[in-house]
Amino acid sequence: MQDLVTELNIHRSNLNKAIKELKERGQAKAKAERDYRVELSKEILKLRAEGMLVTIISDVCRGNKKIANLKMERDIAESLYESNMQYIYSTKINIEIVQKQIEATMRGE
Repeated sequence: MQDLVTELNIHRSNLNKAIKELKERGQAKAKAERDYRVELSKEILKLRAEGMLVTIISDVCRGNKKIANLKMERDIAESLYESNMQYIYSTKINIEIVQKQIEATMRGE
């Protein structure tokens, strides 16, 4: 029984850490999205001012190395955020499982 309580406490501690980390990853995700969009819009405006055909501006901008790197950083930040969310969901399930094991042990099952 003590092992289950210890395991439960470990899961709860991990959950609290993951929730704190989610906030940081959420902020990083939002910043990466902002940086990408700002640079993309600057490049679009620059190319339009230079007279580039509107129909190809989007593709040309996304092929720009700086913008492509910002998009990659945005995608990585999003992936890390989602990974953290999945870890939180998994930890919650593990907490429920251990709580049920503790309840079963207390009932003598």
